[in-house]
Amino acid sequence: MTAHTSIADTGAITDTASLMNQMGAAAKAAARMLATAPTAQKNVALKAAAAALRANERKILAANAQDMAAGKAKGLTAALLDRLMLDGGRVAAIARGLDEIADLADPVGGVIASWTRPNGLKFERVRTPLGVIGVIYESRPNVTADAGGLCLKAGNACILRGGSESFQSSMAIHASLVEGLKAAGLPAESIQLVPTTDRAMVGAMLTAATWLDVIVPRGGKSLVARVQSESRVPVFAHLEGNCHVYVEASADIEMARQIVLNAKLRRTGVCGAAETLLVERAAVQTHLAPLVSMLLEAGCEVRGDAETQKVDARVKPATETDWATEYLDAIIAVRVVDGLDAAIEHIATHGSSHTEAILTEDAAHAADFMNRLDSAILLHNASTQFADGGEFGFGAEIGIATGKMHARGPVGVEQLTTFKYRVHGNGQIRP
Repeated sequence: MTAHTSIADTGAITDTASLMNQMGAAAKAAARMLATAPTAQKNVALKAAAAALRANERKILAANAQDMAAGKAKGLTAALLDRLMLDGGRVAAIARGLDEIADLADPVGGVIASWTRPNGLKFERVRTPLGVIGVIYESRPNVTADAGGLCLKAGNACILRGGSESFQSSMAIHASLVEGLKAAGLPAESIQLVPTTDRAMVGAMLTAATWLDVIVPRGGKSLVARVQSESRVPVFAHLEGNCHVYVEASADIEMARQIVLNAKLRRTGVCGAAETLLVERAAVQTHLAPLVSMLLEAGCEVRGDAETQKVDARVKPATETDWATEYLDAIIAVRVVDGLDAAIEHIATHGSSHTEAILTEDAAHAADFMNRLDSAILLHNASTQFADGGEFGFGAEIGIATGKMHARGPVGVEQLTTFKYRVHGNGQIRP
């Protein structure tokens, strides 16, 4: 019986430090095997895990029903319940995500650059796995499969710590991942799920620099802030998704209506949901009123500046706090700005460097917007809800990173690698 199986099945270890050490040692051993595992073997594991998810759909939905009932009893918001909820379509999408990861090019061993020095030494910069990745997430059970699959494809072992709200769902999904690993002859410890909801395990992971090479938090502001503040392990993360849509007078109004509605209300609880709408002053007559009316009629609360309040009596006054708020709800802040410079200044002042969109027919303005803003994702004439690894063609994502070191934007298989140098000589010595 493996160490991880004994932990999950017997509950014999209650001390979180001991649990972390046991899981960490098992993950390190698995990571050494995964680092050189052939692409075909990793793909077999991913495809088998996808098949197991489909075969186990009934068990997964039953487990999710337990989590949903507990979440409703606990008074979770509609947005959190939407993140937590699984149905047949969502389980199928999770399985499809693993198939798509399997179909991606394997980054491990890829030569990023190569060159030869005058002395004849041949240099290669080559992609290599990070090692062991810790993922701490909240009420999204799909992250169990997305994170596990991405880490595996990039040759990494991972330790997943899901939220208590999604514990039963995550356990059921994880069981299918283990089926896939076993089918491919890979260690079951390649993808481990923390078998306890004890919050102390988060602290144990944050200080587990011996075992973890990087931590990816995926959840609310309080979780991410804690991870960024306390972690002794490097972190890929974003603190908030305060995303903006800026509409210029040249924007096609019908296109703007569709994009703004989608950016705000397609799914309000995702980090790519638009939280602030900026409208060029020259577009007040043509664009502001119809956009505000559309949002209100769709059930979205609008909090606006003085000019926005004038176009519809249902608009509530916006406070200074609203410009920096990630609502994750059917609420949007709306402001009229003098033009491109003012829009960029507003975003640079109040934004979170996540995702911003400009709606305009002026290509020069679009280029200026994208060049001058330093957010991880910038879009022209498209919804902010494309801030998702699957939509980037990454198969899935382990999270969105807004920092400037190593990974930025959707963190997919390529971002879950680092590099090393291979140097080939024929007897050179340094003078």
